Amino acid sequence: MNDRPIIAVGGENLIDHVTRDGKVSACPGGSPFNVAMALGRQGIDVRYISPISDDSWGDLLAETLVASGVTLTGGRNPAPTTMARVTVTDGIPSYLFERDGTAERLVSCESLDAALPDGAAAIHTGSLTLTDGADAEAWEAFCDTCYAQGRLVSLDPNVRLSIVSDPLKYRERILRMCRRLHLLKLSDEDLDGLFPGLSQQQAIEALRQNTSARLVVLTRGSDGVVAWKGSDTIDISADRVAELVDTVGAGDTFTATLLAGLADRTALSPSALDALTPDDLTLLLCRAARAAAINCTRAGCNPPSRAELDATVS
Repeated sequence: MNDRPIIAVGGENLIDHVTRDGKVSACPGGSPFNVAMALGRQGIDVRYISPISDDSWGDLLAETLVASGVTLTGGRNPAPTTMARVTVTDGIPSYLFERDGTAERLVSCESLDAALPDGAAAIHTGSLTLTDGADAEAWEAFCDTCYAQGRLVSLDPNVRLSIVSDPLKYRERILRMCRRLHLLKLSDEDLDGLFPGLSQQQAIEALRQNTSARLVVLTRGSDGVVAWKGSDTIDISADRVAELVDTVGAGDTFTATLLAGLADRTALSPSALDALTPDDLTLLLCRAARAAAINCTRAGCNPPSRAELDATVS
């Protein structure tokens, strides 16, 4: 009998057509896809609940997840695979997405519920999945249901306003979801996108007043990571990157490693999250930052395995 906690992950899966230093490559991607892959590589029982196209690109996506130890429960779909055109300049990626009518968007609250294992302790989503359309509405409703069922709900909005047609409506959706979740991870750029015109401190105060999250984590690139849980604030320095290649997937690797750490501590429940001490959180955040730093030494999203991470974290 498998007594490991199950983490369900869903959201966009896509192919990154990456132009880096004049060279073009194609590789699997998508923020939730990356989180699922990183969790699988760390030995977590992770189920990917979004559909994947049955075209040749979809085969690559499915094979990548399975090879990383992920169980696919969202099925395959004849609609095409989402494509992302990525240009990496000085290690920083910019994106253009082609998502109309693609397989990963063909979801409903009912289909997501059918793909969710009964024993799933936690659900994670975010990113393009929540930008607009019927799929964004379905994901919002599904996460509401999971929250009401007592599952731990985790969100990384991964805000990309450049592709959002209605920023006001989008912000309203994200902030509604922030009121019905337990773990919220976002970057300083995400925070700026959700609260334009506010200082970082003002935006954090506005966010914390608006969210039910037991744990809020803000990544700030070279300025490190800060997290809030109740009255506790934990601030850690950025982990050293030996040789930066790019930052693609670093945030997703961080998120996955944080979730994996919670799974290892049997802390994938609201009450267990509440019981974590500042020392517990410091260890979890430092490990997540180390994993993200390792990912930054590699091209694209290529998260470390548990063994690789254990070898670098005391």
